[in-house]
Amino acid sequence: MLSTVFQGIFDATASSIAVSQFMLCILVSLLIGAFLAFTYNFKNITTKSFLITLAILPAIVCVVIMMVNGNIGAGVAVAGAFSLVRFRSAPGSAKEIAQIFLAMGAGLITGMGYLGYAILFTLVLQIVFIILSVTGFGKDKSEERILRITIPEDLDFAGEFDDLFNEYTDKCENISVKTTNMGSLFKLSYNILMKDAAKEKEFMDALRCRNGNLEISISKQEMGANEL
Repeated sequence: MLSTVFQGIFDATASSIAVSQFMLCILVSLLIGAFLAFTYNFKNITTKSFLITLAILPAIVCVVIMMVNGNIGAGVAVAGAFSLVRFRSAPGSAKEIAQIFLAMGAGLITGMGYLGYAILFTLVLQIVFIILSVTGFGKDKSEERILRITIPEDLDFAGEFDDLFNEYTDKCENISVKTTNMGSLFKLSYNILMKDAAKEKEFMDALRCRNGNLEISISKQEMGANEL
C-alpha cells in the first residue's frame, strides 16, 4: 500500500494526460500551497499578497511541468524561463525566497505525477522550517545596541565619554559623526555592547550629564527586512 502512494500517476506510454489526473494534480498542488501559506504565516511577519502567491505557485508550476512532461526541449526552455523570473516588487527576505523555491519544488514534483513525494517533501521541509523558527536558530546572541548621542558643537567628543564607555560597556565603536541644526549640534553613533542591560538607564543618565541633557537614544540592531 505504501509503495503505491509514492508511485507516479502518469503512464509512461501515454501520450496525453487524463482530465481526472490533471485535476488531481491541481488539487494536491493547491492543498500543498495552502499548507505552505498557513505554516509560513506562523511566527512570521508577512503580507497578504505573498501568502496568496505562495498558495497558488505550486499549482502554476505543476501545470507548466505537466504540459512539458516528456519533452526535453520544452523542459529546458521552461527551466530557463524560471531562471529569468523577476518579481516586480521589493527584494524578499531569505526566508521568503526559500519558501518560493520550496513551493516551486513541490509544484515540480506534483507536475511529474509523484503526489506522495510532493506531500512528503513539503511536510518534512515545513516541519524543519517551523522548528528552526520557533527555536530561534541562528539568532544573534550578542545583543549589540546602537547608541546615538547629540552634543553641542563646542563639546570635544574625542575621549569625552571614554570613562563611561569603559564602565558600562564591553564594546564601543564609533560608526558615524554628523552635524545637525545648521551645524550647532553633532550627532554621534556608536555600536555598543552593554556589560549589564539592567544599567541602561543609569548609563543614559550619566551621558545626559555630559551632553547638556540633549537627545540620547539606544536602539536594537536589526538586519533590514529586505536583506539576506
